[in-house]
Amino acid sequence: MSAEIAYSHTPTDGFHTQTSTLQEATEKLIRTHIPPGGTSQVELQKRYHFEFLLRNLRQGFPERYTSQDASQPWLIYWTLHGFSLLGAGLDDLTKKRTIETLLALQHPEGGFAGGPGQAAHLLPTYAAVCAFAIVGRPGPGGGWESIDRQKMYKFFMSLKQPDGSFLVSHHGEVDVRGIYCLLVVATLLNLLTPELLAGVPDFLATCQTYEGGFGNASFPGWAFEADDPESEKPSNASFDPTAPRPPLGEAHGGYTFCATASWVILQSYIEHYYARPDVSSATSLPIRPEINTRGLLRWCTQMQGLPIELGGFRGRTNKLVDGCYSWWVGGCVVLVEALLGVGVLHDSPTEGQGGEEEGPKAWDDVDDSLFDRKALQEYILCAGQHPAGGLRDKPPKPADAYHTLYCAAGLSAAQHRVVPSDARRHAVISAWDPVQARAHDGTGVVSAASDAEREKLDVLRRETCAHVLSWTEEEGTALYVGGSANRVNATHPVFNLTVTHSDAMMAYFYGQSLPSRLPSRPKA
Repeated sequence: MSAEIAYSHTPTDGFHTQTSTLQEATEKLIRTHIPPGGTSQVELQKRYHFEFLLRNLRQGFPERYTSQDASQPWLIYWTLHGFSLLGAGLDDLTKKRTIETLLALQHPEGGFAGGPGQAAHLLPTYAAVCAFAIVGRPGPGGGWESIDRQKMYKFFMSLKQPDGSFLVSHHGEVDVRGIYCLLVVATLLNLLTPELLAGVPDFLATCQTYEGGFGNASFPGWAFEADDPESEKPSNASFDPTAPRPPLGEAHGGYTFCATASWVILQSYIEHYYARPDVSSATSLPIRPEINTRGLLRWCTQMQGLPIELGGFRGRTNKLVDGCYSWWVGGCVVLVEALLGVGVLHDSPTEGQGGEEEGPKAWDDVDDSLFDRKALQEYILCAGQHPAGGLRDKPPKPADAYHTLYCAAGLSAAQHRVVPSDARRHAVISAWDPVQARAHDGTGVVSAASDAEREKLDVLRRETCAHVLSWTEEEGTALYVGGSANRVNATHPVFNLTVTHSDAMMAYFYGQSLPSRLPSRPKA
């Protein structure tokens, strides 16, 4: 294949528009960032990116970040997790100051605010808790014990809507990003309950668009009835989950990642609190909602750009590629693969089974990624790096904290295959202590439940935690464009934290002694 064919422009069918003109100009600009000798020697400028993050941390953010005054926990999280991905540790003083800053943002009525004196909000609550996972620890001064989980749970429940969705804040809007942030925090901090999760899967399923991706929300059926003067139902009628709720807005990378990651977290809840359609008549449980997983995969993979775009991802149909979607869409493909069972590490054969391996296990060493990992790395390394440090949307835009993290996280998703492991899941389940998990419950409402309800909740906790703790880097599948010197650390596909940080936080808040991830050494 010639270079000209490999780098051909997006076809326009001879009809130029403002969109196609901008697309062509972007493709030409990106092409100028392809090294003359190819991408085999391209270098990740780790030192420059580290110095970029360090300047923000030590000297403060530039004036243009004043618009992020309500996103202060996000600025902290983006910076700290950026250090984690680059393999840079934090000194004790930085950790102490970060903990003090985060605690100052904890709202007296639960949750975290985006800045001092501001209202609690689900999105900065996620960022604050993730930052605590990075810098915090058990014990006095470690920050974890100062998180008021009971008030946070009450804050979460105060935002819950009749259709299973959540407002992002009091008097705020409904948004699947808020649901994702809530579910991650509830999972990390041992706040999962059936009343918190009730209706969430039903709502998420209504947010999937005809394209396969997800919009930010859906129109609630009761909203239409309230505005319909001819409706025969009383205004206080109970919510009907079967009522049509069209998606609100087009499919978008950020919304799609958040909805998909939420769906992954909810798998155990769906399994135990919903009935399959074929057995629905024999149980009182609601019918299990479904999403079009293959349509979701198709949408995600179609968002990856052409060779002339260096394989970057766009966030919406007919939009330009953008470095941050390396994570929001590239990382989402990893989640969809897990939902489809692609790449899952299956148990080894039991003793006594001879001959060659057969079935799924025989293919565990095959890289069956459903997006072009090499191409995505080329986009980030060639077009996503700013010469002065930090990562960016695309040239000639400046670097910023947001794009630095999500380009780095996308690079991590392209370098490492982090997938669910059956063996790891079974190891977590075998070591699970339900008494300790119940004793460490942070909601303050479980004691009021019946014995049967508590036992069912024990199963929900165990199965949800075993699943999210089972994600493991698959050996032998690492891919480093430009060589292993460009390696960044692996990040958890659901939480976007290193597994070291997420494991430690969950072990503490569930009172568990998790099995080691290190391979056991053979006895001498």
